[in-house]
Amino acid sequence: MPVLMTALVTGLGLLPIALGSGEVGREIEGPMAVVILGGLITSTMLSLLVIPVLASKYARILA
Repeated sequence: MPVLMTALVTGLGLLPIALGSGEVGREIEGPMAVVILGGLITSTMLSLLVIPVLASKYARILA
């Protein structure tokens, strides 16, 4: 749950910057926010879905 809440709050904070990336003065901020949001989504899905599945699969093999 803490992972999800942290990702949600960070994503909501970066969303206005990512959506306004075409505005003057945000040539670097906007694309950087898009990249950070992508990494945030990817890492959240990895830690909530992929890692538990792999851990349960290999825990059976090692036990």
